[in-house]
Amino acid sequence: MPDLTSLLFDIAPFIAIGMAAQMIDGALGMAFGVITQTLLVSALGVPPATASASVHLVELFTTGASGASHIWHRNVDWGLFRRLVPFGILGGVAGAYLLSSIDASAARPFVMIYLTGIGFYLLWKAIRLPKPRFEDPRYTRPLAAAGGFLDAAGGGGWGPVVTSNLLIQGGDPRKIIGTVNSAEFLLTLSISIAFIAT
Repeated sequence: MPDLTSLLFDIAPFIAIGMAAQMIDGALGMAFGVITQTLLVSALGVPPATASASVHLVELFTTGASGASHIWHRNVDWGLFRRLVPFGILGGVAGAYLLSSIDASAARPFVMIYLTGIGFYLLWKAIRLPKPRFEDPRYTRPLAAAGGFLDAAGGGGWGPVVTSNLLIQGGDPRKIIGTVNSAEFLLTLSISIAFIAT
């Protein structure tokens, strides 16, 4: 029989990382995968493919609860949902298979620079425009494929990449966040299945 104290000591860092990441994700609606993946790989030395697979299995529960909540509160644009899901899944499965062959973390600095630029643009747009005008986002399919790919290969990226780009295209924030978070459940499920299959 394993020593309970030793077991708790071994899993405590993983619990702390998951708890901190979920607190941030709950407040912002994104970043669980990025934070968890980064800390597992850099702080605890978990191999990137193992860390990404573990993060996506845990995200099944967090994204399922988030998606159910957004559906309940009518925050989902079902037309946009249907445009995002298939291409997000294709990109996610491709990223999962690629990550099982190579280390795709070299793209992380470029993604961070890109997301920083998007953040500054959103701030500038919020300050400059007195009254928001909501439009239906047009460029969704390639965006969903890229977001799914980065989510699987980089351990996170669906929320930051897809949500921020849809907001830049003029989408209603409530519907964009609800739709992207709801679609993330199916994306996470497909990525988890792809990791299990490889």
